[in-house]
Amino acid sequence: MLIKNLSEFLGQEVEIRGWVYNLRSSGNIFFLQIRDGSGFAQAVVSKDSVPEQVWADCAKLSLESSIIIKGKVTQHPRQADVFELQATVLQIVQAAAEYPIGKKEHGPDFLMEYRHLWLRSPKQWAILRVRDAIMLAIEEFLHSADFVRVDSPIFTPNACEGTTTLFQVPYFDLGTAYLSQSGQLYLEAAIASVGRCYDFGPVFRAEKSKTKRHLTEFWMMDAEAAFVEHEENLQIQENLTRYIIRYCLTYCQKELAILERDTTKLAQVDAPFVRLNYKEAIAKLRQLGSDIKEGEDLGNDDEVLLTKDSPVPIFIEKWPANIKPFYMKRDAQNSELVLNSDLIATEGAGELIGGSQREDNYDSLLERLKAEGLKVEDYEWYLDLRRYGSVPHSGFGIGLERTVRWITGVEHVRECIPFPRTINRLKP
Repeated sequence: MLIKNLSEFLGQEVEIRGWVYNLRSSGNIFFLQIRDGSGFAQAVVSKDSVPEQVWADCAKLSLESSIIIKGKVTQHPRQADVFELQATVLQIVQAAAEYPIGKKEHGPDFLMEYRHLWLRSPKQWAILRVRDAIMLAIEEFLHSADFVRVDSPIFTPNACEGTTTLFQVPYFDLGTAYLSQSGQLYLEAAIASVGRCYDFGPVFRAEKSKTKRHLTEFWMMDAEAAFVEHEENLQIQENLTRYIIRYCLTYCQKELAILERDTTKLAQVDAPFVRLNYKEAIAKLRQLGSDIKEGEDLGNDDEVLLTKDSPVPIFIEKWPANIKPFYMKRDAQNSELVLNSDLIATEGAGELIGGSQREDNYDSLLERLKAEGLKVEDYEWYLDLRRYGSVPHSGFGIGLERTVRWITGVEHVRECIPFPRTINRLKP
């Protein structure tokens, strides 16, 4: 049985299979802290209640030894809703060697070298489970809104936003391929089939960035929807974000408690989001002391500054066209702006979502491709989407690890993916 179900077997004999993540002895009693993946529990081994061999085996146990243990489920004497095991049978599956991660404080570089073992800690366990919950919430929300999963390729012949931040890969006799930075272009093709679609998988950015919010390999959910324009696109993004928060507050209470997350701040997010256009955001930042100038992108410090007193995330919409990708549709009221948005989360989490209405006019898109200096022949298939039944459409992408970082409150995004890849880390 699983530890998470102990409460259902009060007073009954059960068997648990797992690992000893902590242990101590007090005279004639061993206290074993057991982890089985589903949760954590204490097993109490009393010398007077077990065979001599069981007591002798307890003395052989070390941190992270794997065991099978049987006993009676009882209520913890001092903690409500906590259940433990009064052990009667113990089998050592493997007595672990001396565990390299001790109880003392370890630096992040040391812990990353032992990432394969660090994942076993309660904090990392909690982060992984929150990550899983966020993925479930995203897919549950999207299916409820009639989106269909359509996976896009990781090997791509061209880029979504230029090739300067892409990893190049030799591709047989066909020349150079790139590791995808987004599945957006392919999703735009799929909407003419299924109407609304999304993909969810790893993407790659070759930026030489060392911030606590950047990875070179991370997971992204990209969504695209036919006949959805800018305003509706913003509303879908807001509804998704609020759904994720509600889901985690409902199903991740134990994990968030382990992480000592202030859930009152997360609960405040479930309210209408603030919207600022780019010009308003720049003006507000300058009032707050930033030296940012119009026409510049927001840096990490600017995003933190802009949201520091806001209980809810902020949409920054309608950015200058000259600093945004070719595929974004121009604002009909001001052709120097595009119908796009970045969603900046609270508590210093920074940008979570980027989205836009896409250019659906063939001539306009062709003009943009040429202006960007991109090879038109590489995008002929993308232009075809504007030749054959083009419709207004919009989409967005949400970064999974950044969302995990925001909801868990951890300091660095490298803890939000099982095995992080950064500019200075390729293993384990």
